[in-house]
Amino acid sequence: MPRPMKCRKVCHFPQILEFLPVDVNTGSEAVILAVDEYETIRLIDKEGFSQEQCAAFMQIARTTVQRIYESARKKLADAIVDGRPLRIEGGDFWICNGQDVNCGQNDCFKQIFHQEYKIEKGEYIMRVAVTYENGQVFQHFGHTEQFKVYDVQEGKIVDSKIVDTNGRGHGALAGVLTALNADVLICGGIGGGAQTALEAANIKLYGGVSGNADNAVAALLAGNLEYNPNIKCNHHAQHHSEDHACGEHGCGEHHCE
Repeated sequence: MPRPMKCRKVCHFPQILEFLPVDVNTGSEAVILAVDEYETIRLIDKEGFSQEQCAAFMQIARTTVQRIYESARKKLADAIVDGRPLRIEGGDFWICNGQDVNCGQNDCFKQIFHQEYKIEKGEYIMRVAVTYENGQVFQHFGHTEQFKVYDVQEGKIVDSKIVDTNGRGHGALAGVLTALNADVLICGGIGGGAQTALEAANIKLYGGVSGNADNAVAALLAGNLEYNPNIKCNHHAQHHSEDHACGEHGCGEHHCE
């Protein structure tokens, strides 16, 4: 019987999911780099980790890291040498929530957020986060400087708190929400990369919402919140395609252990 696949811990979800050559051949097939492959490139080539350190950080065997890293380098070479599009998606991974005491990164922003804004959540609590500015739903997820976080129990708001993001952007904001243990996000515009990061973190998205933040949460609880399930951030749509498949990634889809 085959050995079950072990999910790889990913700290930073990529903020850009697609790279296109300037003189791209529209018929060129894209090179697909998995998120866990991307993480080995980030850790080893950018952060200077050894393969042993990378393995400990991702909580997998060194031989597994070696295999993933070699695959990632080969894919990068294919994309650069052959001038093919590169797209990041898929893989067997879970997003770090900043609660891992063995992280080894004392300056990890998710650890800092988890400690600074540690809001205990009971078993029957749903936590709703809203992009927030002056009482309103802020309209650009990647630029939001505050979330208002609501704890809901039995259909009623039992607590709320405003959390500063300290200028984190796009994919990093999904990490902030993961560290805050959010279940739901209400926002205005949001790009495809951030949507994928939220889905990987199992955070339910209600995008395209405007108006008063408190009223939006009340409408959600009443079952009549108006939102756009196909929301796309126009800023991102102008720069790259967001037609890649979302949801075909993460440990929940691959049932790895």
